[in-house]
Amino acid sequence: MLKLAQEIINGRRIKRGDDLNIFLTCDLGELCEGADRIREYFIGDHVDLCSIINGRSGRCPEDCKYCAQSAHHHTDCEVYDFLPEEQILELCKLNAKEGVHRFSIVTSGKALTGEEFEQACHAYETMRRECDIDLCASMGFLSAEQLHRLHELGVTSYHHNIETSRRNFPNICSTHTYDQKIETLKLVKAEGMCACSGGIIGMGETWEDRLDMAISLSELGIDSIPLNALMPIKGTPLENLERISQDDILRTVAFFRYINPEANIRLGAGRALLENDGEIAFRAGASATITGNMLTTAACATIRSDIEMLHSMGRKV
Repeated sequence: MLKLAQEIINGRRIKRGDDLNIFLTCDLGELCEGADRIREYFIGDHVDLCSIINGRSGRCPEDCKYCAQSAHHHTDCEVYDFLPEEQILELCKLNAKEGVHRFSIVTSGKALTGEEFEQACHAYETMRRECDIDLCASMGFLSAEQLHRLHELGVTSYHHNIETSRRNFPNICSTHTYDQKIETLKLVKAEGMCACSGGIIGMGETWEDRLDMAISLSELGIDSIPLNALMPIKGTPLENLERISQDDILRTVAFFRYINPEANIRLGAGRALLENDGEIAFRAGASATITGNMLTTAACATIRSDIEMLHSMGRKV
């Protein structure tokens, strides 16, 4: 695996059709060491921090089996319309002050439209003017026109997870398609925005599904890849799944780095399943993370502890 890591540093790229079984059978320690060398070469020691606010919650018509916000499930999810701009701006300023690099409004639903989209645009206009932080968005299946408008208002990155492999996607969601996801990401790339897309592992998929997701993201030229480990939520169809092991998370993070050497591999949900809240994954190819809480000023403590942990590793924030 160290030889393969050096080949990737020298220009080799893993493609669909290559024999990927080596990633599943090799020694985990050597795989992680090689992934860290690739990370160090292409990304360096900088760790990209992003934070989100749940701008609209619940009542989502989509039936994604992992999600607490789906109207198809029976969870204790909060339900509210688009947040007041003052609340969004307050958390954005807090994150900028604490040293977070990127801030995103995330909304439930298939797409943000109408008056609520206008509210989001006004919020981004205000944040761009008043906050020293990069702006991102995650608002579902937006049109090319909507993406262009956000881009003009200062949104530099758009997030839209493919969630899993093409084969496994119908097992996770039936109200929209994998191809719709791909088309949205192509619109993001065409607009010239940073494309952020990853998925969730531990949803009952196979190792081949995880490898396929990594290859698909590479083919799309995705810039930032959030990797989430499922934290089963009571009231969702996946509530009784066993939590994925640390070794399985690390193996996945590491081969995602081999297959997407120049992307930011971003830790998302499930960091609590890893030693020291994910420190070990930053030695296995990860180069970015979501940090903070979504809606409360308690985010400060999480951001500061993340920065302290990363500094102790010799990483730069």
